[in-house]
Amino acid sequence: MADILIKNVNHYLLGKKDILISQGKIKDIANEIHAFEAEVIDAQNLIAIPGLIDMQVHLREPGQSEKETIESGTKAAARGGFTTVACMPNTNPTLDSEDVLCTLEKKVEEVGQCKVLIIPAMTKKIAGDELTDYEMYKRKGYIGVTDDGRGVQSDSVMLEVFKSAAKNNLVCFQHCENESISKGAPVHLGVASEKLGVSGQKGMAESDMVRRDIELLEKTGGRYHVLHMSSHESLNFVRSAKEKNLNVTCEVTPHHLLLCDEDVKKEDANFKMNPPLRSSLDKRELNKAFISGEIDFITTDHAPHTPAQKALGIQEAPFGIVGLETAFPLLYTHYVESNKMNLERLVETMSLRPKKLFGIENGDGTVGSNADLCLFDKDSVKIVDENKFFSKSKNSPFIGEALKGWPVLTICEGEITYKDESYDF
Repeated sequence: MADILIKNVNHYLLGKKDILISQGKIKDIANEIHAFEAEVIDAQNLIAIPGLIDMQVHLREPGQSEKETIESGTKAAARGGFTTVACMPNTNPTLDSEDVLCTLEKKVEEVGQCKVLIIPAMTKKIAGDELTDYEMYKRKGYIGVTDDGRGVQSDSVMLEVFKSAAKNNLVCFQHCENESISKGAPVHLGVASEKLGVSGQKGMAESDMVRRDIELLEKTGGRYHVLHMSSHESLNFVRSAKEKNLNVTCEVTPHHLLLCDEDVKKEDANFKMNPPLRSSLDKRELNKAFISGEIDFITTDHAPHTPAQKALGIQEAPFGIVGLETAFPLLYTHYVESNKMNLERLVETMSLRPKKLFGIENGDGTVGSNADLCLFDKDSVKIVDENKFFSKSKNSPFIGEALKGWPVLTICEGEITYKDESYDF
Protein backbone atom coordinates (compact mmCIF):
# COMPACT_ATOMS: atom_id res chain seq x y z
CA MET A 1 0.00 0.00 0.00
CA ALA A 2 1.64 3.23 -1.18
CA ASP A 3 1.88 6.24 1.10
CA ILE A 4 -0.23 9.27 0.13
CA LEU A 5 0.70 12.86 0.88
CA ILE A 6 -2.17 15.33 0.59
CA LYS A 7 -0.74 18.85 0.24
CA ASN A 8 -2.41 22.21 0.91
CA VAL A 9 -5.78 20.83 1.93
CA ASN A 10 -8.16 22.68 4.24
CA HIS A 11 -8.76 20.32 7.16
CA TYR A 12 -12.28 21.07 8.35
CA LEU A 13 -11.08 21.63 11.93
CA LEU A 14 -7.40 22.57 11.63
CA GLY A 15 -7.25 24.83 8.58
CA LYS A 16 -4.70 24.53 5.77
CA LYS A 17 -2.50 21.48 6.37
CA ASP A 18 -0.64 18.61 4.77
CA ILE A 19 -1.89 15.10 5.60
CA LEU A 20 0.37 12.04 5.37
CA ILE A 21 -1.27 8.64 5.00
CA SER A 22 0.73 5.45 5.59
CA GLN A 23 -0.35 1.82 6.03
CA GLY A 24 -4.02 2.76 5.98
CA LYS A 25 -3.71 5.30 8.81
CA ILE A 26 -3.29 9.06 9.09
CA LYS A 27 0.35 9.25 10.12
CA ASP A 28 0.71 13.02 10.41
CA ILE A 29 -1.11 16.32 9.96
CA ALA A 30 1.15 19.36 9.85
CA ASN A 31 1.84 22.68 8.14
CA GLU A 32 4.56 21.22 5.93
CA ILE A 33 5.26 17.52 5.39
CA HIS A 34 7.89 16.01 3.08
CA ALA A 35 7.58 12.33 2.10
CA PHE A 36 9.65 11.67 -0.99
CA GLU A 37 8.25 8.22 -1.80
CA ALA A 38 4.59 9.10 -1.29
CA GLU A 39 2.01 9.73 -3.99
CA VAL A 40 1.43 13.48 -3.82
CA ILE A 41 -2.01 15.01 -4.21
CA ASP A 42 -2.20 18.80 -4.38
CA ALA A 43 -5.59 19.50 -2.81
CA GLN A 44 -5.48 23.31 -3.03
CA ASN A 45 -8.96 24.79 -2.43
CA LEU A 46 -10.42 21.47 -1.28
CA ILE A 47 -11.74 20.68 2.20
CA ALA A 48 -10.92 17.41 3.99
CA ILE A 49 -13.49 15.80 6.28
CA PRO A 50 -13.77 12.30 7.77
CA GLY A 51 -15.25 9.71 5.43
CA LEU A 52 -19.03 9.68 5.61
CA ILE A 53 -21.14 6.89 7.12
CA ASP A 54 -24.57 5.82 5.85
CA MET A 55 -26.43 3.43 8.13
CA GLN A 56 -29.24 2.60 5.70
CA VAL A 57 -28.41 1.49 2.17
CA HIS A 58 -30.01 -1.07 -0.13
CA LEU A 59 -27.28 -2.72 -2.21
CA ARG A 60 -29.81 -5.18 -3.71
CA GLU A 61 -27.51 -8.21 -3.76
CA PRO A 62 -28.29 -11.03 -3.79
CA GLY A 63 -31.14 -11.37 -6.23
CA GLN A 64 -31.83 -7.86 -7.56
CA SER A 65 -28.70 -7.05 -9.55
CA GLU A 66 -30.71 -5.27 -12.25
CA LYS A 67 -31.21 -2.47 -9.69
CA GLU A 68 -27.82 -2.42 -7.97
CA THR A 69 -24.86 -4.61 -7.08
CA ILE A 70 -22.29 -4.55 -4.30
CA GLU A 71 -19.82 -3.18 -6.81
CA SER A 72 -22.03 -0.45 -8.31
CA GLY A 73 -23.55 0.53 -4.97
CA THR A 74 -20.22 0.90 -3.19
CA LYS A 75 -18.81 2.81 -6.15
CA ALA A 76 -21.76 5.20 -5.81
CA ALA A 77 -21.03 5.43 -2.09
CA ALA A 78 -17.38 6.29 -2.74
CA ARG A 79 -18.40 8.96 -5.24
CA GLY A 80 -20.65 10.42 -2.55
CA GLY A 81 -17.79 10.60 -0.03
CA PHE A 82 -18.87 7.57 1.99
CA THR A 83 -16.32 5.16 3.42
CA THR A 84 -18.77 3.02 5.44
CA VAL A 85 -22.32 1.95 4.62
CA ALA A 86 -24.75 -0.45 6.28
CA CYS A 87 -26.69 -2.69 3.92
CA MET A 88 -30.28 -3.76 4.53
CA PRO A 89 -31.51 -7.38 4.45
CA ASN A 90 -34.54 -7.20 2.11
CA THR A 91 -32.78 -9.04 -0.69
CA ASN A 92 -33.56 -12.33 -2.45
CA PRO A 93 -32.75 -14.53 -0.60
CA THR A 94 -33.12 -12.49 2.58
CA LEU A 95 -30.01 -11.80 4.65
CA ASP A 96 -31.07 -14.16 7.42
CA SER A 97 -28.87 -17.28 7.17
CA GLU A 98 -25.18 -17.83 7.78
CA ASP A 99 -24.60 -19.19 4.26
CA VAL A 100 -26.12 -16.14 2.57
CA LEU A 101 -24.32 -13.77 4.93
CA CYS A 102 -20.95 -15.42 4.35
CA THR A 103 -21.44 -15.25 0.58
CA LEU A 104 -22.25 -11.56 0.83
CA GLU A 105 -19.22 -10.90 3.03
CA LYS A 106 -17.00 -12.57 0.46
CA LYS A 107 -18.49 -10.49 -2.36
CA VAL A 108 -17.91 -7.28 -0.39
CA GLU A 109 -14.29 -8.28 0.18
CA GLU A 110 -13.82 -8.94 -3.54
CA VAL A 111 -15.43 -5.88 -5.12
CA GLY A 112 -16.47 -3.42 -2.39
CA GLN A 113 -15.26 0.17 -2.73
CA CYS A 114 -16.07 1.03 0.89
CA LYS A 115 -16.58 -0.76 4.18
CA VAL A 116 -19.95 -2.53 4.37
CA LEU A 117 -21.71 -3.30 7.63
CA ILE A 118 -24.37 -5.97 7.26
CA ILE A 119 -27.58 -5.48 9.23
CA PRO A 120 -29.30 -8.88 8.97
CA ALA A 121 -32.99 -9.66 9.25
CA MET A 122 -34.94 -9.49 12.51
CA THR A 123 -37.30 -12.22 11.38
CA LYS A 124 -37.04 -15.04 8.87
CA LYS A 125 -37.68 -13.78 5.33
CA ILE A 126 -38.61 -10.45 7.01
CA ALA A 127 -42.10 -11.92 7.35
CA GLY A 128 -42.49 -10.72 10.93
CA ASP A 129 -43.34 -14.15 12.34
CA GLU A 130 -40.25 -16.05 13.53
CA LEU A 131 -36.99 -14.69 14.92
CA THR A 132 -33.71 -15.39 13.18
CA ASP A 133 -30.52 -16.66 14.85
CA TYR A 134 -29.43 -13.70 16.98
CA GLU A 135 -26.66 -15.70 18.67
CA MET A 136 -25.11 -16.34 15.24
CA TYR A 137 -25.36 -12.64 14.44
CA LYS A 138 -23.58 -11.79 17.69
CA ARG A 139 -20.88 -14.35 16.97
CA LYS A 140 -20.29 -12.78 13.56
CA GLY A 141 -19.92 -9.34 15.13
CA TYR A 142 -22.98 -7.66 13.64
CA ILE A 143 -24.26 -4.56 15.40
CA GLY A 144 -28.00 -4.94 14.96
CA VAL A 145 -31.05 -6.40 13.25
CA THR A 146 -33.76 -4.98 11.02
CA ASP A 147 -36.64 -5.99 8.78
CA ASP A 148 -36.24 -2.74 6.84
CA GLY A 149 -38.89 -2.52 4.18
CA ARG A 150 -41.39 -3.80 6.73
CA GLY A 151 -42.05 -3.11 10.37
CA VAL A 152 -42.74 -6.07 12.65
CA GLN A 153 -46.53 -5.94 12.96
CA SER A 154 -47.08 -8.35 15.85
CA ASP A 155 -46.67 -6.92 19.36
CA SER A 156 -45.73 -10.32 20.77
CA VAL A 157 -43.12 -10.98 18.09
CA MET A 158 -41.61 -7.53 18.56
CA LEU A 159 -41.43 -8.13 22.31
CA GLU A 160 -39.37 -11.27 21.63
CA VAL A 161 -37.20 -9.31 19.19
CA PHE A 162 -36.38 -6.78 21.90
CA LYS A 163 -35.63 -9.51 24.46
CA SER A 164 -33.35 -11.50 22.16
CA ALA A 165 -31.65 -8.40 20.78
CA ALA A 166 -30.91 -7.09 24.28
CA LYS A 167 -29.53 -10.48 25.32
CA ASN A 168 -27.18 -10.49 22.33
CA ASN A 169 -26.28 -6.78 22.44
CA LEU A 170 -27.91 -6.03 19.08
CA VAL A 171 -29.57 -2.74 18.13
CA CYS A 172 -33.14 -2.97 16.84
CA PHE A 173 -33.30 -0.87 13.66
CA GLN A 174 -37.02 -0.53 12.96
CA HIS A 175 -38.85 0.45 9.78
CA CYS A 176 -41.85 1.95 11.55
CA GLU A 177 -45.03 1.31 9.62
CA ASN A 178 -48.32 0.03 10.96
CA GLU A 179 -49.64 -1.61 7.81
CA SER A 180 -53.22 -1.62 9.08
CA ILE A 181 -53.00 2.18 8.92
CA SER A 182 -50.76 2.74 5.89
CA LYS A 183 -52.51 0.11 3.73
CA GLY A 184 -49.70 0.49 1.18
CA ALA A 185 -50.88 3.95 0.12
CA PRO A 186 -48.36 5.50 -2.29
CA VAL A 187 -48.22 9.02 -0.76
CA HIS A 188 -48.99 10.93 2.41
CA LEU A 189 -52.62 11.71 3.14
CA GLY A 190 -52.89 15.39 2.27
CA VAL A 191 -51.87 17.66 -0.59
CA ALA A 192 -50.32 14.96 -2.77
CA SER A 193 -53.09 12.39 -2.36
CA GLU A 194 -55.72 15.02 -3.16
CA LYS A 195 -53.78 16.38 -6.14
CA LEU A 196 -53.15 12.93 -7.62
CA GLY A 197 -56.48 11.39 -6.70
CA VAL A 198 -54.88 8.40 -4.95
CA SER A 199 -55.11 6.98 -1.46
CA GLY A 200 -52.88 8.46 1.21
CA GLN A 201 -51.40 7.29 4.50
CA LYS A 202 -51.43 9.25 7.73
CA GLY A 203 -48.29 10.06 9.67
CA MET A 204 -49.82 7.89 12.38
CA ALA A 205 -48.88 4.86 10.28
CA GLU A 206 -45.31 5.54 11.40
CA SER A 207 -45.77 7.12 14.81
CA ASP A 208 -48.10 4.41 16.10
CA MET A 209 -45.34 1.83 15.71
CA VAL A 210 -42.76 4.17 17.26
CA ARG A 211 -45.07 4.53 20.28
CA ARG A 212 -45.63 0.78 20.56
CA ASP A 213 -41.94 -0.05 20.23
CA ILE A 214 -40.89 2.43 22.90
CA GLU A 215 -43.48 0.97 25.28
CA LEU A 216 -42.04 -2.51 24.63
CA LEU A 217 -38.48 -1.24 25.04
CA GLU A 218 -39.35 0.06 28.50
CA LYS A 219 -40.19 -3.53 29.49
CA THR A 220 -37.13 -5.21 28.00
CA GLY A 221 -34.27 -2.74 27.89
CA GLY A 222 -31.84 -2.77 24.99
CA ARG A 223 -31.28 -0.37 22.12
CA TYR A 224 -33.81 0.92 19.60
CA HIS A 225 -33.29 3.00 16.48
CA VAL A 226 -36.01 4.59 14.34
CA LEU A 227 -35.12 4.34 10.68
CA HIS A 228 -35.91 7.20 8.24
CA MET A 229 -38.17 9.11 10.62
CA SER A 230 -40.68 11.25 8.72
CA SER A 231 -43.41 12.55 11.03
CA HIS A 232 -43.46 15.10 13.82
CA GLU A 233 -45.55 12.73 15.96
CA SER A 234 -42.72 10.16 15.79
CA LEU A 235 -40.26 12.88 16.78
CA ASN A 236 -42.35 13.66 19.87
CA PHE A 237 -42.32 10.01 20.97
CA VAL A 238 -38.54 9.84 20.50
CA ARG A 239 -38.12 13.03 22.52
CA SER A 240 -40.16 11.59 25.37
CA ALA A 241 -38.16 8.36 25.30
CA LYS A 242 -34.88 10.24 25.49
CA GLU A 243 -36.19 12.29 28.41
CA LYS A 244 -36.77 8.95 30.20
CA ASN A 245 -33.14 8.01 29.40
CA LEU A 246 -34.22 5.09 27.22
CA ASN A 247 -31.62 4.00 24.70
CA VAL A 248 -33.45 5.38 21.66
CA THR A 249 -31.96 7.05 18.59
CA CYS A 250 -33.34 8.26 15.29
CA GLU A 251 -32.28 9.33 11.82
CA VAL A 252 -33.69 11.41 9.00
CA THR A 253 -33.05 11.39 5.25
CA PRO A 254 -32.16 14.38 3.07
CA HIS A 255 -35.39 13.98 1.13
CA HIS A 256 -37.58 14.20 4.22
CA LEU A 257 -35.73 17.35 5.25
CA LEU A 258 -35.82 19.06 1.87
CA LEU A 259 -39.15 17.93 0.37
CA CYS A 260 -42.75 17.53 1.45
CA ASP A 261 -45.93 16.22 -0.13
CA GLU A 262 -46.53 19.59 -1.80
CA ASP A 263 -43.44 18.91 -3.96
CA VAL A 264 -44.69 15.62 -5.40
CA LYS A 265 -44.96 15.93 -9.17
CA LYS A 266 -47.87 14.32 -10.92
CA GLU A 267 -47.16 10.71 -11.82
CA ASP A 268 -43.43 11.10 -11.15
CA ALA A 269 -42.58 8.03 -9.09
CA ASN A 270 -39.18 9.48 -8.23
CA PHE A 271 -41.19 11.23 -5.51
CA LYS A 272 -42.54 7.92 -4.19
CA MET A 273 -40.69 6.62 -1.15
CA ASN A 274 -41.51 4.81 2.08
CA PRO A 275 -42.16 6.52 4.40
CA PRO A 276 -43.70 9.02 1.99
CA LEU A 277 -42.92 12.72 1.83
CA ARG A 278 -44.99 14.12 4.68
CA SER A 279 -46.67 17.48 5.22
CA SER A 280 -45.00 20.88 5.36
CA LEU A 281 -45.53 20.76 9.14
CA ASP A 282 -43.60 17.50 9.40
CA LYS A 283 -40.83 18.90 7.24
CA ARG A 284 -40.61 22.05 9.36
CA GLU A 285 -40.46 20.14 12.66
CA LEU A 286 -37.86 17.67 11.37
CA ASN A 287 -35.72 20.58 10.20
CA LYS A 288 -35.88 22.22 13.61
CA ALA A 289 -34.83 18.96 15.25
CA PHE A 290 -32.04 18.37 12.74
CA ILE A 291 -30.58 21.84 13.17
CA SER A 292 -30.85 21.69 16.96
CA GLY A 293 -29.15 18.30 17.13
CA GLU A 294 -32.13 16.24 18.30
CA ILE A 295 -31.88 14.06 15.19
CA ASP A 296 -28.96 11.70 15.82
CA PHE A 297 -27.68 11.37 12.27
CA ILE A 298 -28.41 11.35 8.53
CA THR A 299 -28.98 8.33 6.31
CA THR A 300 -29.92 8.18 2.64
CA ASP A 301 -32.16 5.06 2.55
CA HIS A 302 -30.53 4.56 -0.88
CA ALA A 303 -33.16 2.42 -2.65
CA PRO A 304 -32.41 1.86 -6.35
CA HIS A 305 -35.04 0.74 -8.86
CA THR A 306 -34.88 0.41 -12.62
CA PRO A 307 -36.31 3.12 -14.93
CA ALA A 308 -38.93 0.65 -16.13
CA GLN A 309 -40.13 0.03 -12.59
CA LYS A 310 -40.34 3.72 -11.79
CA ALA A 311 -42.11 4.39 -15.10
CA LEU A 312 -45.14 2.50 -13.74
CA GLY A 313 -46.29 5.69 -12.02
CA ILE A 314 -47.14 6.76 -8.48
CA GLN A 315 -49.70 4.04 -7.83
CA GLU A 316 -47.82 0.99 -9.14
CA ALA A 317 -44.11 1.84 -8.98
CA PRO A 318 -42.03 0.52 -6.07
CA PHE A 319 -41.14 2.81 -3.17
CA GLY A 320 -37.65 4.31 -2.96
CA ILE A 321 -35.03 6.66 -4.38
CA VAL A 322 -31.25 6.68 -4.72
CA GLY A 323 -29.29 9.03 -2.50
CA LEU A 324 -25.65 8.09 -1.96
CA GLU A 325 -24.23 10.39 -4.63
CA THR A 326 -26.27 13.48 -3.78
CA ALA A 327 -26.62 13.45 0.03
CA PHE A 328 -23.58 15.51 0.98
CA PRO A 329 -23.93 18.17 -1.77
CA LEU A 330 -27.64 18.53 -0.93
CA LEU A 331 -27.05 19.07 2.77
CA TYR A 332 -23.94 21.18 2.31
CA THR A 333 -25.78 23.48 -0.10
CA HIS A 334 -29.04 23.76 1.84
CA TYR A 335 -27.62 23.94 5.36
CA VAL A 336 -23.96 24.99 5.43
CA GLU A 337 -24.05 27.41 2.48
CA SER A 338 -27.26 28.93 3.81
CA ASN A 339 -25.73 29.32 7.30
CA LYS A 340 -28.33 27.13 8.99
CA MET A 341 -25.58 24.81 10.22
CA ASN A 342 -21.79 24.86 10.27
CA LEU A 343 -19.65 22.24 8.57
CA GLU A 344 -18.58 20.71 11.89
CA ARG A 345 -22.19 19.91 12.77
CA LEU A 346 -22.86 18.43 9.35
CA VAL A 347 -19.79 16.19 9.71
CA GLU A 348 -21.06 15.18 13.14
CA THR A 349 -24.40 14.01 11.72
CA MET A 350 -22.95 12.30 8.64
CA SER A 351 -19.90 10.63 10.18
CA LEU A 352 -18.83 11.12 13.78
CA ARG A 353 -22.18 10.51 15.48
CA PRO A 354 -22.97 7.11 13.92
CA LYS A 355 -19.32 6.12 14.45
CA LYS A 356 -19.64 6.83 18.16
CA LEU A 357 -23.12 5.35 18.63
CA PHE A 358 -22.33 2.01 17.02
CA GLY A 359 -18.57 1.68 17.56
CA ILE A 360 -17.83 1.78 13.83
CA GLU A 361 -14.19 1.56 12.74
CA ASN A 362 -14.33 4.60 10.50
CA GLY A 363 -11.65 7.29 10.65
CA ASP A 364 -12.36 10.60 12.36
CA GLY A 365 -9.78 12.72 10.54
CA THR A 366 -7.22 12.73 13.37
CA VAL A 367 -3.64 11.45 13.53
CA GLY A 368 -3.58 7.71 14.23
CA SER A 369 -7.11 7.04 13.00
CA ASN A 370 -8.07 5.08 9.90
CA ALA A 371 -7.33 7.02 6.73
CA ASP A 372 -11.00 7.41 5.80
CA LEU A 373 -11.36 10.81 4.18
CA CYS A 374 -13.55 12.78 1.82
CA LEU A 375 -12.14 15.81 0.01
CA PHE A 376 -14.79 18.10 -1.43
CA ASP A 377 -15.05 21.33 -3.41
CA LYS A 378 -17.10 23.96 -1.60
CA ASP A 379 -17.21 26.42 -4.50
CA SER A 380 -17.82 24.56 -7.75
CA VAL A 381 -21.49 24.34 -8.76
CA LYS A 382 -22.64 21.18 -10.52
CA ILE A 383 -26.01 19.94 -11.67
CA VAL A 384 -27.39 16.63 -10.43
CA ASP A 385 -27.07 14.58 -13.61
CA GLU A 386 -28.43 11.04 -13.54
CA ASN A 387 -26.25 10.14 -16.53
CA LYS A 388 -23.20 10.60 -14.30
CA PHE A 389 -24.46 8.38 -11.47
CA PHE A 390 -22.28 5.42 -10.61
CA SER A 391 -25.39 3.69 -9.27
CA LYS A 392 -27.12 1.40 -11.77
CA SER A 393 -30.37 3.23 -11.01
CA LYS A 394 -31.33 6.87 -11.60
CA ASN A 395 -34.45 7.32 -9.46
CA SER A 396 -33.87 10.68 -7.77
CA PRO A 397 -36.25 13.62 -7.25
CA PHE A 398 -33.25 15.98 -7.19
CA ILE A 399 -32.22 15.56 -10.84
CA GLY A 400 -31.44 18.95 -12.37
CA GLU A 401 -30.73 20.73 -9.07
CA ALA A 402 -27.61 22.93 -8.89
CA LEU A 403 -25.47 22.10 -5.85
CA LYS A 404 -22.14 22.87 -4.21
CA GLY A 405 -20.02 20.62 -1.99
CA TRP A 406 -19.36 17.76 -4.40
CA PRO A 407 -16.85 15.13 -3.25
CA VAL A 408 -13.72 15.14 -5.42
CA LEU A 409 -11.61 12.45 -3.75
CA THR A 410 -12.50 9.61 -1.38
CA ILE A 411 -9.93 7.57 0.51
CA CYS A 412 -10.92 4.42 2.42
CA GLU A 413 -8.33 2.92 4.76
CA GLY A 414 -5.54 4.53 2.76
CA GLU A 415 -6.80 3.48 -0.67
CA ILE A 416 -8.23 5.96 -3.20
CA THR A 417 -11.72 4.69 -3.96
CA TYR A 418 -12.99 7.68 -5.95
CA LYS A 419 -11.30 10.45 -7.87
CA ASP A 420 -13.07 13.11 -9.93
CA GLU A 421 -11.12 12.92 -13.16
CA SER A 422 -11.96 16.51 -14.03
CA TYR A 423 -9.55 17.63 -11.30
CA ASP A 424 -5.80 17.67 -12.01
CA PHE A 425 -4.11 16.46 -8.85
